[in-house]
Amino acid sequence: MSSILTNSSAMVALSTLNMVNKSLNETQGRISTGLQIGSGKDNAAYFAISETMKGDSGMIKAINEGLTATKNSLGTARLGAETVKDLAGQFAERVAFAQNAGSEGLADIQEELDGLVNRIDAAINQATFNGENLVEGTATETVVTGVSRDGGTFATTTVSYDQVDLRAIHTALAAVDLTTSTTPALLQTDLTTAETQLAASVTAATSLGVAEKTIEGQQSFLDALTDTLDSGVSAMVDANMEEEAARLQAYQVQQQLATQSLSIANQAPQNIMSLFR
Repeated sequence: MSSILTNSSAMVALSTLNMVNKSLNETQGRISTGLQIGSGKDNAAYFAISETMKGDSGMIKAINEGLTATKNSLGTARLGAETVKDLAGQFAERVAFAQNAGSEGLADIQEELDGLVNRIDAAINQATFNGENLVEGTATETVVTGVSRDGGTFATTTVSYDQVDLRAIHTALAAVDLTTSTTPALLQTDLTTAETQLAASVTAATSLGVAEKTIEGQQSFLDALTDTLDSGVSAMVDANMEEEAARLQAYQVQQQLATQSLSIANQAPQNIMSLFR
């Protein structure tokens, strides 16, 4: 039955055109933004997970940047400790030489020792980075190394390391004076002191080196972790551009056909006029 009041064919064609236009607009939106899931209405679960992962990735990157300063502080302190170690080694060698140098040569050796002590003092004073000196104390430093959501509970991960007291080494070596107790027994005591402080400087340099290596390793892990998180987010929310390009062309063709169908359907009422000719 034909009717001039209701054009069912046009209604169907219009509905089809509207659906095609809606799908076409969605596809164009994904192409323009590069996102398959851009808001909670697209996929609530994936959107929530991806946003949490993005937040974690951003926090981890910021923590990683902060660890660079920590690593530089440790590197500077380690260099100072290694310098003190080398100087303490030279100090011990000169004290060892003094064991058989005779009393006349002790003054000259003491002058060398005083020079080494002054250089140790300078190395300690200069072993600072951004106002932080890790070689004049025994405090424990704790730094944040990442974030965790184990079991759904948010927490931070940390690592701790100890400062080293190179000033104590300097003080002990500065107290050595070959010219005021010149007996073999006292010289032997001075040698023991020098060897003890050399061992302490080796321990200090090693400790700082281990801490620095730990921070470097954590930074490498954080770099890999953020790459993994970013890749995971991409897999969840990014649009597949090859698929979207093919889908866009298909919808454009469907749009043209639906428009043509609507045009044909709109001409149907005019055919009724022929019935009255």
